[in-house]
Amino acid sequence: MNSPVNSPVSAPVHNAVKLKLAGIVALLAVLGVFPLVLTNPLVTTFGVLTLIYLAAVAGWNLFSGYSGYISLGHAVFFGAGAYLVAIAARDWHLSGSGVFALLPLAGAVAAVIAVPFGLIALRVRRHTFVVITIAVFFIFQLMAFNLSVTGGSSGVLAPTVNWQAATFNNPFYYIAFAVATVTVAVSWLIRRSRFGLQLLAIRDDEDRARGLGVRTGRVKLAAFVISAVPMGVVGGLWMYFTGQVLPQYGFDPAFDLTIALMAFLGGFGTVAGPVLGALVLEPLQQEFTLQFSNGNLNLILYGALFLVVILFLPRGVIPSASSWITAWRARHAAGAQVPAPAPAAAQAGAQAGTAAGTAGLSNKGGVR
Repeated sequence: MNSPVNSPVSAPVHNAVKLKLAGIVALLAVLGVFPLVLTNPLVTTFGVLTLIYLAAVAGWNLFSGYSGYISLGHAVFFGAGAYLVAIAARDWHLSGSGVFALLPLAGAVAAVIAVPFGLIALRVRRHTFVVITIAVFFIFQLMAFNLSVTGGSSGVLAPTVNWQAATFNNPFYYIAFAVATVTVAVSWLIRRSRFGLQLLAIRDDEDRARGLGVRTGRVKLAAFVISAVPMGVVGGLWMYFTGQVLPQYGFDPAFDLTIALMAFLGGFGTVAGPVLGALVLEPLQQEFTLQFSNGNLNLILYGALFLVVILFLPRGVIPSASSWITAWRARHAAGAQVPAPAPAAAQAGAQAGTAAGTAGLSNKGGVR
């Protein structure tokens, strides 16, 4: 008798786990040495922006992907973090690496903003929630245009950085890498926790989850606040990296659409899906921007790509690929198993056939 460890069922599962771990280690290694191997400033700029978006979409998916509530207002937290770092660095006369110390404060401010935002928006169901998040977003954008502390339409400049040009992007890259890694790890831990199961239950059937004892309001608000933290952190990092924050870029409606589409491309509600979406789409978007001076053409190509994905891969790349692999393995296992008749069963069948033949001959003789 086969033990559970060596059984044919557990062997593919064990191999799949080892393959996933090897893939994670390989990805972390590649990202870790990326700016050291590819030192072109343009390439490392792509790397910094890609990791910023990776952290943002992983944080967004932590709430929207797991709960099913699509938020188009997370740019509020991104812009709030950007303005917080810019204003604090200006008023407190910080520069150089000291500005990075403001990033945790940017995440905390984003979480504080998420509390009243969530208390208002999460009182309604999914479709109305989307509308409320858009409305709150435009309120914050108008505030950024009109408040004196934000500099109005002139925005706020980041402190001047006197670092070497050859390695200028490296500090930004590795901080973005750390934030993205921590955000994905938190997303993985939440999905495997009781809290994550409650979020998934809300996504599947909120009324039934409430009937089973899930405090849906608290669970949704907690996930909303947690998802705001990485948004605020990478918003502040983005501001320092680009050197300025303007209302139309700090609070950009295209930002919310971009991170949502990244999550849908890779696999909405999965851990790895947003990672894949960010690693594929952000470099592609930057390349489109360089190749096509017409910004509208850039957006058209970007939208057409997503239209193709939504039509042919509505579940996302990773869930669709997982289903294909599972189906292929099932067909392969079914084709490999061709059971042969057991000797005892064959002998019993032969004896039964002989007895039936004898009975048939005797019956024929009786008729005659």
